[in-house]
Amino acid sequence: MDGRSGAAGAQPGGETFSGVWVSRYEFFSSSRGDSYEGKHYVVIVQHGNRLTVQSLPGASSNPDSPLTLDLTVDRNVATGTWVEQTAADGYYNGARYHGAIQLLIEPTGRRMTGKWVGFGKDFDVNTGPWELRLVDRSTSKATLERYSQPPE
Repeated sequence: MDGRSGAAGAQPGGETFSGVWVSRYEFFSSSRGDSYEGKHYVVIVQHGNRLTVQSLPGASSNPDSPLTLDLTVDRNVATGTWVEQTAADGYYNGARYHGAIQLLIEPTGRRMTGKWVGFGKDFDVNTGPWELRLVDRSTSKATLERYSQPPE
């Protein structure tokens, strides 16, 4: 063992994205005529160039609306899909929304910004900004528990 095998999941450039991030996206609600944002604390688990992003339990600004993203990283671009299951008793009545996402990764590897696209309530296709910002490199049980609450 030369000690380097612990770097599993590292990019060719050495960046790793595993950790706790805050996810923030904006969407326009045509039925309410206004813009809203969804915020979640998420944990990113990295396997090679694949990132699995999952909201932590109870960590959604819209209660009981878990979020998942599956991303593939190619240099400074992350491309993939997103799924959000809205709360059964919320405004969207438990509807499951999903779509595509593309994010540019800042050189620091601590922030990703881009756009989502997805269908809306009236079967229109919507888009809006999305940002992921690193808050903690740790994925320990204690860290995940600390962030299992809605973001400020």
